[in-house]
Amino acid sequence: MSNFCVAGGTVLRHGVLAPGDVGMAGGVFAEPATGARRFDASGLLVLPGIVDIHGDGFERQMQPRPNVPFDPVFALVETERQLLGCGITTAFHSVTLSWEPGLRSIEAWRALLKAMAARPWVCDMKVHLRWEAFNLEALDEAVADIEAGRVHLLAFNDHMASILKKLESPFEGAKYAGRAGMKLPAFQALAENVAGRADEVPEALDRLAALCRAHNLPMASHDDESIEMRQEFQARGAGISEFPVTGPVGEYARSLGNAIVMGSPNVVRGGSHLGWMSAAESAERGICSVLVSDYYYPCLLAAPFMLADRGKLNLAQAWALVSANPAAAALLTDRGVIADGKRADVVVVDPATRDSVAVFVRGEPAYLSAEGARRLA
Repeated sequence: MSNFCVAGGTVLRHGVLAPGDVGMAGGVFAEPATGARRFDASGLLVLPGIVDIHGDGFERQMQPRPNVPFDPVFALVETERQLLGCGITTAFHSVTLSWEPGLRSIEAWRALLKAMAARPWVCDMKVHLRWEAFNLEALDEAVADIEAGRVHLLAFNDHMASILKKLESPFEGAKYAGRAGMKLPAFQALAENVAGRADEVPEALDRLAALCRAHNLPMASHDDESIEMRQEFQARGAGISEFPVTGPVGEYARSLGNAIVMGSPNVVRGGSHLGWMSAAESAERGICSVLVSDYYYPCLLAAPFMLADRGKLNLAQAWALVSANPAAAALLTDRGVIADGKRADVVVVDPATRDSVAVFVRGEPAYLSAEGARRLA
């Protein structure tokens, strides 16, 4: 591994932005070494690499149109380009393992795991298993993948009630059926058949939760609708609440010490596309502690700057939502901050344009804009 010095920038270190140099050697942060290659960061911000613990933007590369799939390795190559360009150095691909055929099927799950193991990747890409509660047929395989170390975070999803409701509308139902590559009547029949096994679901959730606890695997509950729902998954050991639906649920989860995950598109767009609570206001009130890309990678780089513009959080506080806090929530103690001995993941940002100029992963250049290439000696 090379030795680098990112010199002359404004560095976010120990919660403070201040002028300084950042040394990297052997893949970790270290004192700048004599003879190290130099990156001129004058006038730029030097920030910890972004840790994205919930992103499903890769689905648009795998299947850009309903029932039009592409090779998963080909799709991940393009996904990695986007991730690195957006300053995301650790990415949890949120893979929904559902009872639905098509993009979120067991076959798609297997194909993605195979693609991730097919070659080395520069971005540290991990698997966030979004377990659909009614997918009982795939339970044994999910258990085997967790035991084999192929899963790095598990979220409990249950979209059955909302799917059944949407299937009452021919227009909304056609979206789900199209994603599954099925005609609407056949998809309705499948959903109703799967929903009939509701009595078996709690035992399956308990089995997965016990396995995750045994493997020290972080767990999340998804779309917490009520305090009772959060209590249920808290009892199973899920210390992350993803996208709580209302403020009181988020406040309750935060009082338990949970990590509260919300989407950066919510910040960038000025609100939730579903009409749920504002991520920006939630972060300012100390409820939201983690921002994720959700469905659009570029928002994760933009959101901290937009939060800082609002004036209630400074940039150092806002950046923790995309670096230190998600790393801690995912039990990744080796990254998320610029400190000696930690993994040397860095994004260098032009404060005027708020674009990434350079990204280093484990101390090596992973992305350079044209300006970044000029600054690298």
